[in-house]
Amino acid sequence: MEKIVVAVILGAIAVICFIISYLQFHEKGFLFNNAYIYASKKERETMDKAPHYRQSGIVFALIGLLFLINTLVLIFHIRRLFWLVIGIIAITLVYAVASSVIIEKRKQKK
Repeated sequence: MEKIVVAVILGAIAVICFIISYLQFHEKGFLFNNAYIYASKKERETMDKAPHYRQSGIVFALIGLLFLINTLVLIFHIRRLFWLVIGIIAITLVYAVASSVIIEKRKQKK
């Protein structure tokens, strides 16, 4: 019974992440990005938010995928998906760092 409850919670978190990802891709709502969050009010007004929205959308989609796979592991007892989860975590971390560096380089060129 408790596995079902945990699976439902994980599934709900996955749905929330996918909704946030959708909103980020469509540049709606709060921008969940460190560059934006830590920027001063003046910097926020002049900032090109599009690449940051895209980066956040991709990261939230990958996090949603992680929670969805973990939900499937709990429901269907497919233990081999553990390695897929580890791979997606690594991809998410590498993407977040690499895309931040790329965004900064493009910003400096302008």
